[in-house]
Amino acid sequence: MRFGGLFAIGFAAVLASGVAAFAETTITFKTPGADKDLRRALVGASLIQGAKREDTTDPQELLAAARADYGRLLGVLYQNARYGGIIRIEVDGREASAIPPLAAPSDIGRIVVEIDPGPIYVFSQARVAPLARFTEIPEEFAVGLPAGTGAISDAAGAAVAGWRAAGHAKADVTEQRIVARHRQKQVDAELRVEPGPALDFGPVSVSGNKAVRTRRILTIAGLEEGRDFDPDEIRRAERRLRRTGTFRSVVVEEAEDVGPDDTLPLNIAVVEQTPRRFGVGAEYSTIDGVRLTGFWLHRNFLGGAERFRVDGEVAGIGGETGGVDYAIDLRYERPATPRADVDLFATFGLERLDEPDFTSETTDFSLGFTRYATDELTVEFGVGYLYSEVDDDFGKETYSLITLPLGAQLDRRDDALNPSKGVFFDVGATPFYGLGDSKSGAQFKVDARGYRTFGEARPVTAALRLQFGSLVGPDILESPPFYRFYSGGGGTVRGQDYQSLAIDQGGGNRSGGRSFAGLSAEARVALSEAIQVVGFYDWGYVGENATPDSTGGSHSGAGLGLRYNTGIGPIRLDVATPVSGDDAGSSYYIYVGIGQAF
Repeated sequence: MRFGGLFAIGFAAVLASGVAAFAETTITFKTPGADKDLRRALVGASLIQGAKREDTTDPQELLAAARADYGRLLGVLYQNARYGGIIRIEVDGREASAIPPLAAPSDIGRIVVEIDPGPIYVFSQARVAPLARFTEIPEEFAVGLPAGTGAISDAAGAAVAGWRAAGHAKADVTEQRIVARHRQKQVDAELRVEPGPALDFGPVSVSGNKAVRTRRILTIAGLEEGRDFDPDEIRRAERRLRRTGTFRSVVVEEAEDVGPDDTLPLNIAVVEQTPRRFGVGAEYSTIDGVRLTGFWLHRNFLGGAERFRVDGEVAGIGGETGGVDYAIDLRYERPATPRADVDLFATFGLERLDEPDFTSETTDFSLGFTRYATDELTVEFGVGYLYSEVDDDFGKETYSLITLPLGAQLDRRDDALNPSKGVFFDVGATPFYGLGDSKSGAQFKVDARGYRTFGEARPVTAALRLQFGSLVGPDILESPPFYRFYSGGGGTVRGQDYQSLAIDQGGGNRSGGRSFAGLSAEARVALSEAIQVVGFYDWGYVGENATPDSTGGSHSGAGLGLRYNTGIGPIRLDVATPVSGDDAGSSYYIYVGIGQAF
C-alpha cells in the first residue's frame, strides 16, 4: 500500500464477554533499505512490535494495532524525510487496512510488516516569514538538507517563539505550503506567520487555591499587570511558585481572547500540596558510629506559602568520635520578601558536640535573605548571634560572637542524589565579631564537585571533589574550636579515624587547624541500571596557619564501594583503608548511607 500524503485512521473497539484462548501469532518486522537509526525509530513507533513484546494474542487487539500502525509508521518516515515510502502490513496474507475493524478474524497466525523507506527528500525551498528580530531558525531548515517534518515543525515553533519573545503573545502560523516533488525527491516548504499585536500583561487571577492566600500567590509569582508580555517571565513565575514546595502543580494560563487596550489576562492555576511532611534517615560507619536524623516540615505555615522546618540529629552513637552529639535546628522561610526571587529566613539552633578534642554547647540565631539569582545560582546573606561554652585540652572558654554568614551555591548537576554529569560549587564565608574577650576573624569554605560519564553500554562516571577551608584572624588557640578544621572520617577521608588529622600542640594536646584542603575522586561503574561498583581515593590536609604550607600534615585513604539505586537515591556501602598517614594499611572501615558520598 503506497501513501503520498498525511492521513488519519480511526478504529473502533469491540467489547466481548467470556474467556477465549488464542493461538500464538508470529510477527515479522522487515525494513529493507533502512539504516540502524531509522529501523530503531520504526520499531519504537510500531504498536504491532509493542504487542509482540507484551505477548498480546487477542485478534481484535492485534488488528487494531495493525490498522493504527500505518499512520504511526508513516509519521516516522516523514520525520526522517522519506516521502516515497511503501508500507505493507499483512494479516494472514490480507492487507490490514482492507479488513473491516468490526470483522476481525477469530484467530491470527501471522502478521508481516514490511517497510520500504524510499529515498531521502531534500528542501528545494525553506521559507518562513515574517520573523521577529533576533529569531534563530534551526539550521536543519535549509535548502539542500533533508526535509524531515521535524525540521519544518521546529522552524515554525522558532518563528512563533521569536514573536512571543518580542511581546506578540498570539503569534501563530496561519498559512503553510508543503509540497513533495516525488520525481525530483524534493520538498517545497513555505510558512506564513501572523504576529498579532504586541500585548501587555492584563489582570492576573488565581484558581485552585484553598489554604494559601490569593494575594500571597500573586506576590510570589511576580507577574505585574501592565508590563510587556514576556513568556520567560511567565516561566519564572511558575518556577517561583513551585520553588516554595507548597504546590503540587502550577500553570499560568493565557486567555484565549485579547483584552481591552491590547492586554492579555492571565490565570494562575495551582494545586496545593499536603502541608505537613516528615522524614527520617540513618547512616553508619565503624568509626563514626550511627547517625540518626529526622525532620518535620510545614509548607504553608501562616497561609502565605511560608516554610517552617524542624531538624533533629543524634550522631556518634556507638562510635569512636568522643561521644554522642545532639543538635536541633529551626528554620522559617517567607518567600517573596521583600520581592520576588528573594526569601526572608530566620534560624535558631541548639547543638552539643562531644568531639575527641573538645566539648561544646552552642546556641545560635540568624536572620537573612536568600536571593535566587538564576535557576542554578543561589546567594544567601544575613546577620546572626552565636553563644558557645567550650571545654577543651586548654581549659574552659566562652565565646560570644556576632556573625555575618554569606554563601553562594551553583548547582548544575543532573541529579542531586546521584549525579552523572555537571558541576556543583558551594562557597561560604562567616566573618565574626567577638564580644567581650572573644576574638574577631572569619572562616572561609569552598566545596567544588564535578561529574562526567563515559560510555553507553556500561557507563563509567568520574566524580571529583575539591575542598578548601581557612580561618583568619585569631591565633589557633584563641579561635573558636568549632570553626577550626580536622580531617578524617566519612565527610573528608574515608579509611581514616574520625578527625584523626589535627595540630599537635605538645604534651598530648591537640587542636583543629586554621587551614584545610581535601581531594576525593571516584570511578562509578554501572553493572546494571540499579547497581554500581565504585573505586575511590580520598586525601586530606590540615595546617596550623590560615593558608596551607609546610607546617601542616596530610593523610589519605582508598577503597571500594557498592551502590544500589532505589529510584529516590542510591543506598551506599563503602569499605575503606588508610593509604598514607600514621595508620596506613592497619585497618578497614565501613560506611553505609543514602546518596552518593558526594
